[in-house]
Amino acid sequence: MKPPTGTTFFDKVWRDHVIAKLDQESDLIQVDRLVLHELSGSQALRALEEAGRKPISRGQVFTVIEHLISTQPGRGPCDSVSSSGPAMIQTTRDASKKYGLHFIDYDDPRQGIAHVVAPELGIAFPGATLVCCDSHTSTIGGVGALAWGIGASEAEHVLATQTLAQAKPKTMRVNFEGTLRPGVFAKDMILALIGTIGAQGGIGYATEYAGSAVRDLPIDGRLTLCNMSIEFSCKYGFVAPDEKTFAYLKGAEFSPKGAAWEKATSYWRTLKTDDDAVFDKEITIDCDALEPQVTWGISPQQVGSIRATVPRPSQAVDKEANALGERALTYMKLHADEPIRGTPIDVAYIGSCTNARLTDLRAAAQILKGRKVKAGIQAICVPGSTPVKRAAEAEGIDKIFKDAGFEWHESACGFCGHIGDNRFADLRVISTTNRNFESRQGPKTRTHLASPATVAASAIMGCIADARELS
Repeated sequence: MKPPTGTTFFDKVWRDHVIAKLDQESDLIQVDRLVLHELSGSQALRALEEAGRKPISRGQVFTVIEHLISTQPGRGPCDSVSSSGPAMIQTTRDASKKYGLHFIDYDDPRQGIAHVVAPELGIAFPGATLVCCDSHTSTIGGVGALAWGIGASEAEHVLATQTLAQAKPKTMRVNFEGTLRPGVFAKDMILALIGTIGAQGGIGYATEYAGSAVRDLPIDGRLTLCNMSIEFSCKYGFVAPDEKTFAYLKGAEFSPKGAAWEKATSYWRTLKTDDDAVFDKEITIDCDALEPQVTWGISPQQVGSIRATVPRPSQAVDKEANALGERALTYMKLHADEPIRGTPIDVAYIGSCTNARLTDLRAAAQILKGRKVKAGIQAICVPGSTPVKRAAEAEGIDKIFKDAGFEWHESACGFCGHIGDNRFADLRVISTTNRNFESRQGPKTRTHLASPATVAASAIMGCIADARELS
């Protein structure tokens, strides 16, 4: 039998970016795009200046104000809930102007969370390498880019050289096969995967998401899938580009134009994984049977169907998982064998780079329309970017949210992570974000991860609820 000779999407993109082989395991990789935000980006820019260096390729560097800036309507140029925020914001602003970087300030009509803005503006594109000082940079894989999170010192190196040394990982393909039923979304797909393979299941792999359910997803959904790759310890997550990708990017500010667009799409079409390519690992998830998912614990792997009961720690696969389960029940103030559906909540939060794009807000609005948030529940929406916010307002989505009782904020990372605002302290939150670690959204905050539709339904009911019952 003739051995397979095909090449995966990942191998094609990696090969096209290798400048030099450094040793048996590592290559020097060309970095096409560097995106910096004011939290860690300010550190990289300051270190570069202190070293007496300058950005080697200013046109490939994009800076955004989104991590520390307040989401409150009427916010000012340095308003932040973090004590160190104003200085970091101003450092990023000053350095960006000094070096002539592509800078998106807090009041720029293009402003938003880095991982929402990059694909939205065409900063990211198929076959590109993109890095950012944020672990959820893998989001950008949703448009067929190879993107990963880096630290501030690595960002300084990219600023100075536009390169990074990287060890090439193994490859994994996750096939999401079948058709999603009404009320089931990309967030449910990725949570189900993490629940299946565990929070460490992706260590050492670059993961391609494929299958009929992925092909059917809008680009927003593909970005959600790739966003949470890091939640199962996978550094790179991506969907090979297709015609849907090209339609999404066409006409974007930084996308190629005219003849350059035709040349780019011609190359992008060659990047898909060859039919006879072989992966180091393959997993299949049946989407025909998939139910809405919600986490019950303190790790994204502690997740299950919204109609399931909280599992017993003794049913875990090993002692470590057993101990994590016991700790989760104590922290989350839950009891084994009780249904997760119906658990009272204090806060319903829709926001973050995971699930705050236009299709996410539309899905939530379908549930909220004509209904009211349960009395006593804090309900907050922070759109993922200013263009998303404006588009939602043009459709009247903001009115639906506000009429229901949601706060409607300006775009930023907001309450995804705790950066100084204790508003959610010691409360139970159902959230469209990506992490449910202890105190992730505030001191002693108990976070349940779910889709925007599930969060909206839970806001109405005042407890974790199945959106399909309100559709």
